[in-house]
Order: sequence, then C-alpha cells, then structure tokens
Amino acid sequence: MNLSVPRRAVAAAALTALALGGLTGTAGAEPRAASALAAAPDIPLANVKQHLTDLQAIATANGGNRAHGRPGYKASIDFVKAKLDAVGYTTTVQQFSYNGTTGYNLIADWPGGDPNQVVMAGAHLDSVSSGAGINDNGSGSAGVLEAALAVARAGYQPSKHLRFGWWGAEELGLVGSKYYVNQLPTTERSKFAGYLNFDMIGSPNPGYFVYDDDPVIEKTFKDYFAGLGVPTEIETEGDGRSDHASFKNVGIPVGGLFTGASRVKTSAQVTKWGGTATAFDRCYHSSCDTTSNINDTALDRNSDAIAHALWTLSGATTPPPTGKVFENTADVSIPDNGVAVTSTVNVTGVAGNAPSTLKVDVNIVHTYVGDLVVDLVAPDGTVYNLHNRTGGSADNIVQTYTVNASSEVANGAWKLRAQDRASADTGYISGVKLTFP
Repeated sequence: MNLSVPRRAVAAAALTALALGGLTGTAGAEPRAASALAAAPDIPLANVKQHLTDLQAIATANGGNRAHGRPGYKASIDFVKAKLDAVGYTTTVQQFSYNGTTGYNLIADWPGGDPNQVVMAGAHLDSVSSGAGINDNGSGSAGVLEAALAVARAGYQPSKHLRFGWWGAEELGLVGSKYYVNQLPTTERSKFAGYLNFDMIGSPNPGYFVYDDDPVIEKTFKDYFAGLGVPTEIETEGDGRSDHASFKNVGIPVGGLFTGASRVKTSAQVTKWGGTATAFDRCYHSSCDTTSNINDTALDRNSDAIAHALWTLSGATTPPPTGKVFENTADVSIPDNGVAVTSTVNVTGVAGNAPSTLKVDVNIVHTYVGDLVVDLVAPDGTVYNLHNRTGGSADNIVQTYTVNASSEVANGAWKLRAQDRASADTGYISGVKLTFP
C-alpha cells in the first residue's frame, strides 16, 4: 500500500447486486435442483499460502524484492499469468513506463458474462524495494489469484463479466492502475458495475476494515463478516490511497478490504479483535515483510470474503449438470507418505447399473501430485484407478475423469481413495462429485 497519495472524495454510483442463496453439498445428498443458485466456494487457505511462498521465492531469487523496475516484479507477473493461462483465462500484459523503467499490469478476463456489466477484482503486485512485500501486497494478490482460480474450478458462469487485475508501481503512486484507467475509453469505463480492491489482507496484528465508498459493495462485505460473527470498521488509514482511487476518481463504484498497516491498534480494537496495542503490521514497508508476517486467520477470512463478493455481485447461477449428481465436499487430510484415506459418496435412487460414462469430478489440494495414487472404489470393492503418481511437481488435482462402471450397481457407497506414497508433501481431498447421466 502506498500511503503517500492524498485522500480524495469522489461520489460513486451504487452497484445493483443480486443476492445469491447458499448451496452446500453433503455425502449422500439428493441431486441438486436445477434452479439452485450458486454459492461461493470456500477458498483453501493452503492454496493462498502457497502463492505467498512462491512470491517469497521469487523475491529471494531476485535481490530480495518485487519492486517496480526490478526483475522480481516481472517474475511475479509471469508467475500469476501462467496460473491463469493454464485454467482458461484470457490474459493481457499491459506495459507502461515510469521513472525510465518499464512497468506491467496483468489483466485477466473470464470468458462469458455480460460485457456491458463488468465486476473487477484487483490488487497491486509490486513491493517496495526494501523487502519481499508478502503482506503488502502479496496477500491481496494471492487472495485475488486464488479466487480467480476458484472461478475456473467451479466452471462458474456469471451473468456479469468477471475481470481481474494485478497492478504495477502502486508503491510509487498508483501508477499502474492509473495508467489502466486512463487508457479506458469513456464507453468502457461506463461498463464497470464495480471494482473491488484488496491491499494488505493478512496483517499479523489484524483489524477487519471495509471500504465505505459504494453502499452495496460495502454491505456485501459487512454482511459476510457479520455472518462469521466478526465485527468490522470503516477503513480510514489508507482511504483513497490504494488502487481503488484510480477507479473511484473516474466515477466507477469501488469497495474493498484491509487489515491495517503502520497505525497502532487501539485498546478498543484489541478488545474487539484480539492482538496487541501495537502496529497492525510492524513490518510495513520493511525487510521483515516475509511469509512469517502473515496472520492465517485474517488471510483465510478475507480470501473467502473475496469469493463471496465476486459470486454475490456478479449475479449468476452455475448451470446445473445434466443427470443426477451426488457429492461430498468435506475435507479429508491425506497423510504424508501414509495410509490411504477415502471420501465417501452415497448414491441412492438410481435404477440399475452405473453408466459406461460415469463422470467423476476430483478436487484434491496437494503440493506434489507426483506422490499421489487416486482411485474410485465401487460399492462392491472394484477399484478404478484415476491417477497413478503422474504430474511430477505440479500441485493440485482438479479434473473430471470418465469411468466405464457399467458392470457396477449404481446405488451404494462409492469412495474416492487417495494415498501419498512419498515424503515431504501434504494435501487433502477437497471434494468429489459423481454425475450419472
């Protein structure tokens, strides 16, 4: 976050939002109703933290920082872009010049949605030159990245168009986001339903601050935290001093989240949120802003809040699959180099045998899929291998498999079985879904 930019007050138009109902899968659940509205997924904290570990490694390999004009920043852009390209985003790297050096913004569009109603989430990706910038602002960048990847995993089809942005040279005066907005024709600016900004969402001594710029966006975040029983306050420390100001200043509705920077937490705030009466982030703009400078609870809550806001404000449904669907979304830990574990899906009400085209959707979060053996186990104990220690050092298995299970009776307890057969990597089964045509 750049705290040198003067605060500005510009009126923002209200954003029309469509509130979505919740939908949670359980083991043995009845097939989903076709009219059910999509709920935002839980954002895995482990995934967000892995992104932070990767950004730390980039900084460490490039002089200790990810600042504008330094090799660590371009490497950070390349890292995020590769993740998004791999799951189907349309990405654009936008170049600009500042202080005689080249800067970069990364823009990622999720295909589909009304192009005349754009909901955008963004975060600045640069650090200051004195450190790796893991809270400021690896935290916001990682949270936005994982929310974007969750959109792809869900096959989400919002009615509004979703766009994501990672900004350069924020620390030098919101340079990258100003450049992006200034390049937009007036007709394109008018298509924005809202811009959501996430700058420092994992401060080690956190508060829970919500921007009060647009009333609908503000309410979306406040309602989410109220549902968790977490009180919030209006954000004032950096008000108008992060990239949302670039959008707000041209009349685009904005909102966002923040967990505090160098300001000292008051005794009343300590009573409200816990922590100590010290700076929200004692390592703000310092070399100690590393992966050890993150509060996991704050990072987890705020990352989930990003997804909640995107799903709520984009006003959409996830198209129901054809056929009968049974799933289990409970997390099951996979022991490192240990015994096999299972996630059970109880199938009922399906006549006859399973099909020759049984669709098995697997979502496993793991740091090294080359260690994993994954099987589908039919009710009679027949084993269908899905994944056998392939993929090398890639992380996570998010894939749909087609299994010829026509010799199996459909009804009964189907199990996704996973085993880690080598040491030093961890993960869990995040979900499994069976679709019967």
